Amino acid sequence: MTTTSYAIALGSNRPGRHGGPRDEIRAALAAMDGVYAVSPIITTAPIGPSIRAFANAAALVESDLTPPQMLAALKAIERNFGRRRGQRWGARVIDLDIILWSGGRWRSVGLTVPHIAYADRAFVLHPLAHIAADWRDPRDGRRIRHMRQSVDRRRPRP
Repeated sequence: MTTTSYAIALGSNRPGRHGGPRDEIRAALAAMDGVYAVSPIITTAPIGPSIRAFANAAALVESDLTPPQMLAALKAIERNFGRRRGQRWGARVIDLDIILWSGGRWRSVGLTVPHIAYADRAFVLHPLAHIAADWRDPRDGRRIRHMRQSVDRRRPRP
């Protein structure tokens, strides 16, 4: 089996059995196999209907799992933490997403890598840039550090 690296985004905005959102992220990191780099945990404003601020981080994980197997492992951690599917962008104990992997692109039912919306999300790109600034998006070749700068620029209002 070939070992590859994954960039995983972590988010929480609801306390769980491990404590507050930052504690939930730390516990999720401890539950993941192969973690070799972790960003600082940042606090971000919610998007959508949630009113609670989020704790967000990113991790690099080395694994011989395929992307669907990695997704299944992450979803199992979410379930073990008490995550229940519900309102989109609602409060959650833990959210774990595959953002990128060293194998490039992957597309199957229920999984698209790179993550479909990560390039527009500062709460993903800022932590990711701390640990994988030189990783490239396989769709257009941009480095994470450049993508992070583009989400920070003010956008003109229509």
